[in-house]
Formats: sequence, C-alpha cells, structure tokens
Amino acid sequence: MKDNLEEKLIQLISDQDFALGNDVVFLPDFKLSFNPLFKQKVYSETEMAYCELFKDSMLRYASTWAAKEAVYKAVKQLYPQALPFKKIEIVREKIAGKPQVVLPHDYKNLIISLTISHDADYIWAAALVKK
Repeated sequence: MKDNLEEKLIQLISDQDFALGNDVVFLPDFKLSFNPLFKQKVYSETEMAYCELFKDSMLRYASTWAAKEAVYKAVKQLYPQALPFKKIEIVREKIAGKPQVVLPHDYKNLIISLTISHDADYIWAAALVKK
C-alpha cells in the first residue's frame, strides 16, 4: 500500500502541468532597495512607462515586481532553467486594467492567470501557470 501511494505521488509530481507562485512585498522596504540599476535590470520600457503614469509610481513598481516574482516562482516549478526577470513582462491594456504576462517565445505554451492586490504597505501577487 505504502509503495503504491509513493509511486502515485511521484507520478503526480512528474506529470504536473500547473504551478502556483506568489509573492508579498512590503512597500517601505521596497522603496529603500529601489535604485536606477535595479530598475534597468528588472523592468521593460513598457513596464516603466506604465508605472510612471501614476503619482505614486513606487506602488506600481512594487506591484509589478511582486507579479514578476510570482510568475517566476510558478514557471520555475515547470521549467527548472532560469528565466530573467526582465524577460517576464507585466502589461495592461488600460490603466488599472487586468494584468497580462508576456514571456519569451519558448514559453508560449503556458497559460497564466495573474492577480495583484495591495493594502496599505503590502502588495501581494499570485500567478497560476498551466502547460
């Protein structure tokens, strides 16, 4: 019985076709660590343009960072090779619109559902990724 259960668990994990990633950002700490080098290494031109549309752009940068982290963590469960943060792009069709994820062509087979939320100094993002 035990061996059978263990075999089924191993098969379930190896056959996994979905993954969940999440991230929480504490805004005061994020603001302290945010600098021009980080901004250039992590964010695309489209993401920076979106964040700069807002009076409190730091909240938008933190939200986008949390989303990128959540996507990264989910994708890494399905594909062990590293995916640079700048290659994970979070876009919106309109201001405060539904966030969408754009990944390199190698990852086009993935379906990603992303949610971002914030309350006071905390930003939370979750990404559900399906092959």
